[in-house]
Amino acid sequence: MKTLLCDCNQTLPLNREGLIKALGPQAAEGIADKHSLLCRREAGAFQRAAKGGEDLFIACTQEQPLFEALTGETEGALKLNERPIRFFNLREMAGWGEGGKAATPKMAALIAAAQLPPPEPVGTVAYESQGRCLIIGPAEAAQGLAPHLANGLQVTLLVEGGAQAQTRAWGLHAGRLKGLTGWLGTFEATWEQGNPIDLDVCTRCNACVQACPEGAIGLDYQVDLNACKSHRSCVAVCEVAAAIDFNRVAQERQETFDVVIDMRREPAFGQHQPPQGYFHVGLDATRGLQAALQARDMVGTFDKPRFFQYKRSVCAHSRNEQAGCTACVDVCSASAVRSDREGTGGIVVEPHLCVGCGACTTACPTGALSYATPDAATQGKRLRTVLSTYQRAGGQGAALLLHNQGAGERVLMDLGRAAQLKQARGLPAHVIPLPLWHSASVGLELWLAAKAWGAAQVWVLLTDEDAPAYTQALGAQAELTNTLLQGMGWPGEHVRLVHARDARDLASLDAALREPLPATVAKVATFAAMNDKRTTLELALEHLITAAPALPEAVALPAGLASSPTPWGSVNVNTQTCTLCLACVGACPASALQDNPEAPQLKFIEKNCVQCGLCETTCPENAITLSPRLWLQDAGRARKQARVLHEAVPFACVRCGKGFGTLRAIEAMVTKLSGHAMFQGAAHERLKMCGDCRVIDIHTNPNEVRITDL
Repeated sequence: MKTLLCDCNQTLPLNREGLIKALGPQAAEGIADKHSLLCRREAGAFQRAAKGGEDLFIACTQEQPLFEALTGETEGALKLNERPIRFFNLREMAGWGEGGKAATPKMAALIAAAQLPPPEPVGTVAYESQGRCLIIGPAEAAQGLAPHLANGLQVTLLVEGGAQAQTRAWGLHAGRLKGLTGWLGTFEATWEQGNPIDLDVCTRCNACVQACPEGAIGLDYQVDLNACKSHRSCVAVCEVAAAIDFNRVAQERQETFDVVIDMRREPAFGQHQPPQGYFHVGLDATRGLQAALQARDMVGTFDKPRFFQYKRSVCAHSRNEQAGCTACVDVCSASAVRSDREGTGGIVVEPHLCVGCGACTTACPTGALSYATPDAATQGKRLRTVLSTYQRAGGQGAALLLHNQGAGERVLMDLGRAAQLKQARGLPAHVIPLPLWHSASVGLELWLAAKAWGAAQVWVLLTDEDAPAYTQALGAQAELTNTLLQGMGWPGEHVRLVHARDARDLASLDAALREPLPATVAKVATFAAMNDKRTTLELALEHLITAAPALPEAVALPAGLASSPTPWGSVNVNTQTCTLCLACVGACPASALQDNPEAPQLKFIEKNCVQCGLCETTCPENAITLSPRLWLQDAGRARKQARVLHEAVPFACVRCGKGFGTLRAIEAMVTKLSGHAMFQGAAHERLKMCGDCRVIDIHTNPNEVRITDL
């Protein structure tokens, strides 16, 4: 691999010797070359590197389009589809600002992160669009926008009121939208057409306008029903075209469209992230034109990654028609996750609606939903590489700043430019920015892993692009993480959310990033993150428990929210009301509650519990309550062992004496069925028999009760 650095007209302090020492000879190839204007008079150095066959990394995002164009113009250079060139930012993210001269460890970390292999490819989700575009809104506004879309798209207007244009350049309907569902390529629009004149059939001949004695029809070609006196002269003159029908009352129509531009005040979709292919612009002319430009490019077949993986077997959403964890449903800003009411429980995720924010995978306590691109193991390797490289280069007290690649990236770029102009201090040398597809895609397990790998603090940058549900869920997980670490003897705020909408918030962001850091582990962990969420959590906890300054018997944890449940805790059983029916065992998705095949016992492994509440809602006696906590007795080993929550003496079969069930359960069953016609007389005793004896008794006394009745 070869990495080219440029000090950007000598504005970027580069310690090449320090970088080479931190990265090693192979990773540092090309770094020793000095460049100040790689994008201008030294472009020849880039072209020579582009002719090589090795992986090429360029520490500049400002001139990425120029370098890509140069690649295409350089004879002998591999095409971008044959060997993509990867670009990363050292200027705004590390060098510009008051900490630039001390930022060599951070620069080394960012270079090491850029040099990691790209994530493994995942399956894709396809959209197919034929260019059928629907514009919804007031007639004048919709007809004003339509000409900007007509070239290349099949435009249809659904207007409030009538038409004003005489020419038929596009399809036109008047009516009230009743429903809109779907996504790019599959939108189903349903509207109610209540006016007697069908604009799609009307020829604009104006005969009806002339014929109406009350003037109830204007050049909008709609009948003003309040002015109409039912002369029906308009119907007579429109007999050939048959566009006027006063019996057409509230007729419902439905059509399929590929793209929808909504110019009404209220959007058709209420979720924070509407479906791909839907644009709500209102009457804002600028937004309308921007949407039109995007819509014109939405013709053809498009693919996007399938961002998630789902394992129904460990899903805690529902079991046996009982509701449990609703984290993924509540946090999804695109309404892509719903309960599987028609199936066997669990959830259904619509991949065409999913926008890849990853909030559902972050909130999921069991790992049933996991992020696919990159997966947790790949993302964990990236965090660990960044931290270990920073430490190897002599850096101390690293803080990770996780941000999304959209608005978050723009805010940090603005902060870097402000620092270069001495209008801000810029990112501190110990704050390492890491772009994510979305900041909500990384949560509790990797935050704790980062602490175990030596991070002093984790920042999560949120912007206006983030749905309120993300802030709520991430805030709950941050509170949980801080409570946990503080309870183990590390004071301070270890995970913190910081909000920055745009350049208006640079001053507050600049100040916040300089607050004192909390302490970190004395010895960093060596484990690798796993794709299984619970496994990564346990690996991180084991190291943090070993390194903890204090170790109480238990740390009480906040109860959490529906959108972010607490993933650890105990189950309390009221032994006075529990009948050991073991319905809770069948409901538990994490095998935290277990039975004993040899005796009436309810056992519990606290490490497995995800506090989903399915046991609590399933219990017919309301004998179960939850207690969120991290149990640290015996250095956390006790929580991994099965312990008995409740047990009882077995009920003895009245025929053979073998133990089965419990006295309380049999008494409850006998009481409930005592009045049933099938269990009268001698048949009543069969309720007190074990399964084997009950079968024998049925065959011995077949006239007592039919075997098919049992």
